Amino acid sequence: MHRLLIVDDEKPTRDGLRAALEDDYDVYVAEDAESALRLLEEQSFDVLLSDYRLQREDGIWLSRRAKSLSRPPVCLLMTAYGSEEVAAEAIREGADDYISKGKLQIELLHNRIQKLLKSTTLEDENRQLRQQLDSKYGLENIIGQSVAMKDIFAVVRQVAPTRATVLIQGENGTGKEMIARGIHQLSPRASNPLVSVHCAALTANLLESELFGHEKGAFTGAHERRIGRFEEAHGGTLFLDEIGEIDQVTQVKLLRFLGERSFERVGSNRTIQVDVRLVAATNRDLAAMVRGGTFREDLYFRLRVVEITMPTLRERLEDVPLLAIAFLREFSRENNRAIHGFSHRAMDALLAHSWPGNVRELRFAIERAVIMAHSEEIQVQDLPPEIQKSSTGQNSDSQATLTSHGPEKEKNSQAAQTIQDAERQLIIRALQEAGGNRTLAASRIGMSRRTLHRKLHKYNLENF
Repeated sequence: MHRLLIVDDEKPTRDGLRAALEDDYDVYVAEDAESALRLLEEQSFDVLLSDYRLQREDGIWLSRRAKSLSRPPVCLLMTAYGSEEVAAEAIREGADDYISKGKLQIELLHNRIQKLLKSTTLEDENRQLRQQLDSKYGLENIIGQSVAMKDIFAVVRQVAPTRATVLIQGENGTGKEMIARGIHQLSPRASNPLVSVHCAALTANLLESELFGHEKGAFTGAHERRIGRFEEAHGGTLFLDEIGEIDQVTQVKLLRFLGERSFERVGSNRTIQVDVRLVAATNRDLAAMVRGGTFREDLYFRLRVVEITMPTLRERLEDVPLLAIAFLREFSRENNRAIHGFSHRAMDALLAHSWPGNVRELRFAIERAVIMAHSEEIQVQDLPPEIQKSSTGQNSDSQATLTSHGPEKEKNSQAAQTIQDAERQLIIRALQEAGGNRTLAASRIGMSRRTLHRKLHKYNLENF
């Protein structure tokens, strides 16, 4: 039974409301805001029902204080008839709803309370689901079942709770930034900022100012003080992408920060200390740059306390069907297209391509295919030309499916099996992320609930 606190300085009103609501709620009463706040601080309540006009402190003050508690109740304010301005102020100050005393009918009041409780319960469930996803995966947007990716997930989960600096290396498009986000999400800093800086996009002078901030007049055009990204990320994580592009001066300042956790703004002698975890990424060979004298060796070792090397997509081709189906669901929803899979030859082409642009290239290829498709299946001709060239055989998809023999038929069978395996893994993942809620899982992967039930039967997952 939900616990409800009624606050009104008129005893007949308090007693009348308690008598009307005590069959449905565990009811407590208070005659003023101060005594109500003491009750709220001592015990946990689901609903605060308070009159706006109270002795000394009013209902808005009480609602604001109630909402600052670690487990705040829903706040419903009772106002005088026609007090729309008061009601608007109450909502601005944190109350969830209001009801006019001039229209106070118990059935209406009960309905308002139930609506607020239902909304709060849904928010709590969503928050718990997000917390479960973060604690279980923290990487829910990164798809991969290959051994290489499972090893990376294990390292991320191991290092995330620590303060260690992490260096992520790998080609463009392999998902370095997503891994950085996963580290942040799984860390105790998750509720604080994750600030990203793309180092290659800024000149040396601009990058120094961007990272450390500057004082007014520090250089031409510095018309006012600017707070840098290190200060913005206080308590959280700073992600420096393409760190191999930073100049020697910035390298020295970054090295000092990693040693002392302090820095000065450009144009200032005042030392600033911040609590920031640093995660860096690069597509360059920093070890080779150290040997060539363009990157400081001491900074390199400071950055790579933990080193993660992202595999190329061609090194984890077993993830291609899983990624392709996930992107297909995403772009089908975005473009309102009813596309449900890939032909054998289309999947053959995806598996045969070398993917120089890695996962990013695959994502763009599937987006293009969804837009160009003329049927409910992606055909090889829907893919970008460079991927079409990877397709084996010259026949149309329908001819290949009907007339394939020997090795070609066997290869098509293997591709079909790979697609089914990928779809099965996608469904399992969605169900895990949704906590077993099939409606939510179906929505996540762009299926109707009926289609999901059919797939569960197909893949022997009814009891999942």
